[in-house]
Amino acid sequence: MSYRDKNYETMKLEFDGSIAIVYFDRPEAMNAANILMSHERLEIYTGLSEDTKVRVVIITGNEKAYCAGGDLASFAKFDSREAMEFAKRGMEYQKVLMNMPKPTIAAVAGVAYGGGMENILLCDLRIAADNARLALPEINVGIFPGGGGTQRIVQNIPICKAKEMIYMGKPIDAAEALELGLVNKVVPLKNLMASAIEWAKILCNKPPVALKAAKHAINCAWDTDIYTGMELEIKAWANLYDTQDKKEGMQAFLEKRKPVFKGF
Repeated sequence: MSYRDKNYETMKLEFDGSIAIVYFDRPEAMNAANILMSHERLEIYTGLSEDTKVRVVIITGNEKAYCAGGDLASFAKFDSREAMEFAKRGMEYQKVLMNMPKPTIAAVAGVAYGGGMENILLCDLRIAADNARLALPEINVGIFPGGGGTQRIVQNIPICKAKEMIYMGKPIDAAEALELGLVNKVVPLKNLMASAIEWAKILCNKPPVALKAAKHAINCAWDTDIYTGMELEIKAWANLYDTQDKKEGMQAFLEKRKPVFKGF
């Protein structure tokens, strides 16, 4: 059975043409993540990565919570072995989402704590509602972020601010998240999904092969030295000159019309 046809218990999927919208869907627990959600996220993200009909992915929750982090009711009794298994499983879906060959947009309202904030850091673009609150509060229950938070937060903001968020465990509001560069823009809550869909529609009209190559090149900047990264960039950039989308894009520019990109 295709991932599109399944009814998930902790997640929900909708499709708007070439746009996929993924919802955290445990409203009774502020969309907190449990073990089942780890399995369902891996299946959904893998399906979306391989689905050629999907050009952009939006990830969201509800008006009160994007995702409140890990469900302590599920995790409180973990020993170190069980904690390790859960974190390793989480790394699997994190890799798929981080490297998804199409743009991802986080549409964030309400609380995005712990694993919820770590999920935002995996998304390419981030739009926050004016009621959003972001935090890495794990220190307050005797642990620290274990889903990539300590690694990815320092790729996004100054290290002293990253340490402040992790050491203090205090939430920041949407305005501060924007100031720090954790989100791209802040909009009124009522406009959140419309803003995310507006951006997604713009991206749907961009050349998919070039977007995929650009995303890969940008992500490589975190893992390589500057000249290795530039070699990767040059190779990917040059390869685009053999694509139909490049030919269409440049011809459309010369003919003063809008291009129609096909993804090859």
